[in-house]
Amino acid sequence: MKTVLDVRDIGKRYPGFTLEHVSFALAPHRIMGLIGKNGAGKSTTFKAILNMVKPDSGSVTLFQKDFSRHEKECKERIGVVFGGVDFYPLKKLSAITAVTRTFYADWDQERYQKYIRRFALDERKKYKELSSGMKVKYLLALALSHHAELLILDEPTSGLDPVSREELIQIFRQIVKSETCSILFSTHITSDLDKCADDITYIQNGRVLQSADKETFLQSFAHLKTPQDAGPLTLEEIMLRTERSEWDDNAAL
Repeated sequence: MKTVLDVRDIGKRYPGFTLEHVSFALAPHRIMGLIGKNGAGKSTTFKAILNMVKPDSGSVTLFQKDFSRHEKECKERIGVVFGGVDFYPLKKLSAITAVTRTFYADWDQERYQKYIRRFALDERKKYKELSSGMKVKYLLALALSHHAELLILDEPTSGLDPVSREELIQIFRQIVKSETCSILFSTHITSDLDKCADDITYIQNGRVLQSADKETFLQSFAHLKTPQDAGPLTLEEIMLRTERSEWDDNAAL
């Protein structure tokens, strides 16, 4: 299967926490949700993928290339959005964009202006003056303006009100449908992924519990259902029940 991103046996050890043999693959034109409770290893996985922290083991392949050997080339083709990150808070958007565009040979100013208009962004505003939702939209505009083929989004909807979250989810779906783009999207707000994800990867305590297309993923946890459940379990219910089961197992030891 052709993949945009292939993560194989990534490991990273810290005092008190270990990321172990994390593996999953993302196909073109799909949205993968990376789920897990806070502290499960989602952000560490992203940082290891992007070489922001050096993995102790494993490999990352982006666009059929070994990321460790072709890091600069691969990063030209991806866009990264970390929710809650304030960079250059006192700079106007126009100034931030002027610097950002110098890093990308494939920068498309016409495309950038299209997204600025679409997201109703005012380039005269300082970054700190934007709402949380508008900050994410601005970062998306930057990513899409250099024709990013993969968006890596770490908790982009965290802290947003339900209306803003719903709007961003619609944008993600439209991007994958209309652009040459895939999305890897981490969140603990699983209801967002119920609405947009094609695939789900579930990390628990630094390990991948399951990674599959959403239908297969939901079926693989059917054993958690009780007679009181009228329909399929939601992602939130699956997380709650697996986490509770692990807690019960540990308490019994």
